[in-house]
Amino acid sequence: MNSSADHAARKWPSGWHASRWLPLPFVMAFALVLTGAVLMDASAKVPLPRPRPAEAPAADHPQPGGAADQTAPSQEAAETKPPELSACRQALTESIAIAPSIPPIKGPGGCGGEDLVRLEAIVLSPTQRVTLKPAAILRCTMATAVADWIRTDMVPLAASLGTTISELDNFDSFECRGRNRVNGAKLSEHGLANALDVRGMTFTNGNALSLTDRTVSREVREKVLASVCTRFTTVLGPGSDWYHEDHIHLDLAQRRNNYKLCQWGVYDPLPAVAPLMPAERPEEAPPRPTAEEKAAPEKREDAPQAASEDEGSKPAEPVKPPRRTSRQTGAK
Repeated sequence: MNSSADHAARKWPSGWHASRWLPLPFVMAFALVLTGAVLMDASAKVPLPRPRPAEAPAADHPQPGGAADQTAPSQEAAETKPPELSACRQALTESIAIAPSIPPIKGPGGCGGEDLVRLEAIVLSPTQRVTLKPAAILRCTMATAVADWIRTDMVPLAASLGTTISELDNFDSFECRGRNRVNGAKLSEHGLANALDVRGMTFTNGNALSLTDRTVSREVREKVLASVCTRFTTVLGPGSDWYHEDHIHLDLAQRRNNYKLCQWGVYDPLPAVAPLMPAERPEEAPPRPTAEEKAAPEKREDAPQAASEDEGSKPAEPVKPPRRTSRQTGAK
């Protein structure tokens, strides 16, 4: 028997028509269209700003990021700003030395330093200079000490010799190494740009002064010795060790109680002909004993002499013992 419910089921189709719900894609598309229409209508109602007048000043455009980005330009300006010059750098003017500043050096093991200069020449007058060959990399304080030494002490010494200084022989300045170039040794003052090795100087008349040359006047070398030992805290030359036989080491090492080290032997010239061999033995000298004679036991002076074959059976006369200088005691 057919009921009204069965008749209603056969009247409506199955699927989404029966559930009375629209498909999900259709609903999402309809929502998007509706949202777009609402936004367009809202934007149409918002009034646009008026155009900026031509005579208005230019507006500052802040960088994105807020207040943090506003401080960035000031920090960059501070980093690019050159550092303030030290008192030494301000005093070492071009009227004293040609010594341009160079950036700080930071090497391995504490090598390098700050407030460095490249000492190229020492100025004596507007027309005279003492050129360093090659230029020396030094701390400003060390460069100032070298310049004062040349200007105050060496120029008068050269004047006493009737000339002036033109060049200073720089044997070594900054070098990141241990003392005496020994592996594992303590860092040298050269590694701190606080030392200079000098071999000599050249004069304008063409002559040269080698500080370790024995043939140079002893008086001149002693004057140089007195000047450097007064100005520098370390002076090493011939006689200190075999590392400094051909040059003079100068530095400004800081020690306790301002202790100074001055080791430079000013030696006299060597003889023209060195006595390498002993003098020949004169002909009238007695002959030297042979090896057999040295090996034979020495004869005692108080031993009795044996009888000779020519004396036959005659007994040998006893030899009297030598007279003693000391007083004998006891029975005679």
